[in-house]
Amino acid sequence: MYAVIFNFLIVFGTLFGIVYVAVSSRTRVRLALIEKGADASIFTSGPANKSNIFSIILVNLALLLFSIGIGIFVGAILHQSFNIEEAVAYVGTIFTVAGIGLFVGYRISSKIANK
Repeated sequence: MYAVIFNFLIVFGTLFGIVYVAVSSRTRVRLALIEKGADASIFTSGPANKSNIFSIILVNLALLLFSIGIGIFVGAILHQSFNIEEAVAYVGTIFTVAGIGLFVGYRISSKIANK
């Protein structure tokens, strides 16, 4: 029981520490730029096209979920038809097909971003 609470506190403390360090260092850098008279506009890019970002995320997520489903299906076929060990068939095909799906998603996303 205490181990669960202790692990939760460690995870929460680590996440809080990471966010705190990121925010405080970002603030310090911006304040240093303002003190030196430099322009802090380097932190803001041009107006982001939110529909582009949404479509890129949606395409990548759809391809990832689709390829995981295909990986499970192919793993079941390998396990049933070729008597390959269940863990090897499922895990191997899921990671392989998911990697292919992510690669295809990257190629499609780069085409969307270049428009």
